[in-house]
Amino acid sequence: MTTLQIIFIAIVALLHTYFLILEMFLWTTPKGIKAFGLKSKEFAEETKVLAANQGLYNGFLAAGLIWSILTSDFEIAIFFLSCVVIAGIYGAYSTKKIKLFYFQSVPAIIGLVLLHF
Repeated sequence: MTTLQIIFIAIVALLHTYFLILEMFLWTTPKGIKAFGLKSKEFAEETKVLAANQGLYNGFLAAGLIWSILTSDFEIAIFFLSCVVIAGIYGAYSTKKIKLFYFQSVPAIIGLVLLHF
């Protein structure tokens, strides 16, 4: 893998590590509530178990991307970047928040494009 490929894969992995932290540990804090546009602290409390589960999945995506960097395995990188793209598309569609696509899918798409050069 080239340095540029590794950098973009690492950016996506770091983003998903950040999402894990927000969803698993900061969901009910002002930072988590603001980041996800939650309607109230009470709503955040009611949904924190679901958010933690979602955060765990983001952690798996980050782990897979880190694994691809450590092993320099293009196929693993392509698989996990593709999962991130799909998750971002579905997240943007299901929540009607296009910014999810830009934050989640676009960096992964750039990483996928870079892997083909």
